[in-house]
Amino acid sequence: MTRLVHLSDLHFGKDRPDLLEPLLTAAENLNADLVVISGDLTQRARRSEYQEARAFIDRIAAPVLCVPGNHDIPIHRPFTRFFAPWRYYRKWISANLTPVVETEDALVVGLNSVDRFSWQTGRMSRGRLRKACKAMEAADPGKLRIMVTHHPLDHPSETKKKPIPGAADALDRLITCGADMILSGHLHVWHAGMFAHRAGNNGQRVAVQLHAGTSLSSRVRGEPNDFNLIDIRTTEVAVERISFNEEDRRFEKTEARTFERASDRIVR
Repeated sequence: MTRLVHLSDLHFGKDRPDLLEPLLTAAENLNADLVVISGDLTQRARRSEYQEARAFIDRIAAPVLCVPGNHDIPIHRPFTRFFAPWRYYRKWISANLTPVVETEDALVVGLNSVDRFSWQTGRMSRGRLRKACKAMEAADPGKLRIMVTHHPLDHPSETKKKPIPGAADALDRLITCGADMILSGHLHVWHAGMFAHRAGNNGQRVAVQLHAGTSLSSRVRGEPNDFNLIDIRTTEVAVERISFNEEDRRFEKTEARTFERASDRIVR
């Protein structure tokens, strides 16, 4: 079995300091094989925020895979955003914006969805999709193939944010290339389910979409701070939502979903 912890939208600079220790304790107690952070480590991409994010990551015992979010480029400094958008991210987080990590049961592929010119909605270019597909197609077919991106490729009905341009086509391409599960953030809303436009089409590959809310930010939009626990087993993938209990001051399991694995797809 491979165990992943999926964090998102930490937003250092707009974080809740009182959640920092409970979050680190909860993540450590879960003994993950890999911790995934799906973007927005910072609020304004400032040096001090990146330093806080780096200090947080350094306290995680497990290997960490990160992708950037739209808040991780400096929206308030247009010159830097246009000409050196990844300067601080590469210095403090990782020089690799599209990391790939392989575990015993999974291949986890980072996909950068951030666009310096379309700050809020993001972008899926052909080159980015081609690189992600190449990584997935090279994987052992017996391993679960997981994509990690900041911007979701399908939005739950309750959100009013605009989807990434070309999201449906990008999603079809990634699933056709082998993606079994796509992890994302951005919306500060938790969601786990099948991608709706494929779930009813017999014979097509289907995949799980898993959004994490915000793990540390004060911008919770009516939902608790949370993160995801993912257990990858031979025949199934178990997902648990771990949410912060304000009364008990700790993170605890609040929802769970299980998805069966088939030879060439994930099914309900």
